[in-house]
Amino acid sequence: MADPSLASTPDPPYVAVIFSTQRTPGDAGYAAASDRMLELARVQPGFLGVESARGADGFGITVSYWRSEADALAWRAHAEHLPVQARGREAWYAGFELRVARVERTRSWRPSG
Repeated sequence: MADPSLASTPDPPYVAVIFSTQRTPGDAGYAAASDRMLELARVQPGFLGVESARGADGFGITVSYWRSEADALAWRAHAEHLPVQARGREAWYAGFELRVARVERTRSWRPSG
């Protein structure tokens, strides 16, 4: 059975947007906004999948996968995404790094059975 936390992506090449964050304490609407952004991203042209993890210390990494850089840039500029990005800088994140990479090669393993 496939692990639901692993994104199922096509053969490369494609783009990975790596968003590493340090959260501030408290929710302040973060969970609802995060759920909405994931729901919205999933229906954007070129969206391939997402993987995300957050530690108890508030450090998290979310990697979203896109067919092209143009698709990732369109998501960045989406009208509903823009105010959420601003709210992140104002309230939800103590800091973040965003990196964009081209995936050239992949390898996977899953147990048989």
